[in-house]
This record gives sequence, C-alpha cells and structure tokens, in this order.
Amino acid sequence: MNASEESRYVRLRVDLVLEVPDPDALTGAALAHIQADEFMPEEERGHAEAAVREDAAEALAYLIDPTDLVAEIPGVELAQASWSTEPVEYDPESMEWDLDEEDGVFDEEDDRA
Repeated sequence: MNASEESRYVRLRVDLVLEVPDPDALTGAALAHIQADEFMPEEERGHAEAAVREDAAEALAYLIDPTDLVAEIPGVELAQASWSTEPVEYDPESMEWDLDEEDGVFDEEDDRA
C-alpha cells in the first residue's frame, strides 16, 4: 500500500494502570469537576456524584478525557473515542501485566525465564 492508498485512520491504544493512594483526594477532585460542569443536567449531576462517591474508578472516569491527548496534535482530527475504568487487582510480577506483551502473545524469551 503506497502513501495515497494508506488508510487515513490510526487506532491508538493506551492501557494505563493507576494506583490511587488517596481516594479522598480523587473523589474530591471528581466532585469538584462535576460541580463545575455547567452543561451537566441536575438529575445527571446527582447520579454522577453518587457514583463517584462509591467508586474510585468512576471518579477517575469523570476526570480523564483521552480526547485531551490528541486535541493539540497538528494534522490530526479525532474521529471517535471511548474509554472505561474499572478496579483491577495488580501484581507487577505477574505475566498478565508484562509490558512487552502485544495482543496476548508473549516474547518466547520471556516464557523461558
């Protein structure tokens, strides 16, 4: 495929695992963000605040907007975005969290270790 035949679309996949050592600070920031959102309907605001108080992952979802990652990149227009958050058990020593992993296939050298 030459440059003129190449797709104009690129999928960017980012997978982050974040530690939340201060859930109260995270919740407070999310609640402030929700209160500052002048376009959020009041009924949705109440639901959002309740969700944020219950779950750090929900709080994070209200604060992170991956569209901000590409907003200032010249020559790029965001075509579609979606994201989700969920609590996870994290073990940095586990093969499940191997950063060299790509699409579920591990490097053969890593398997022999």
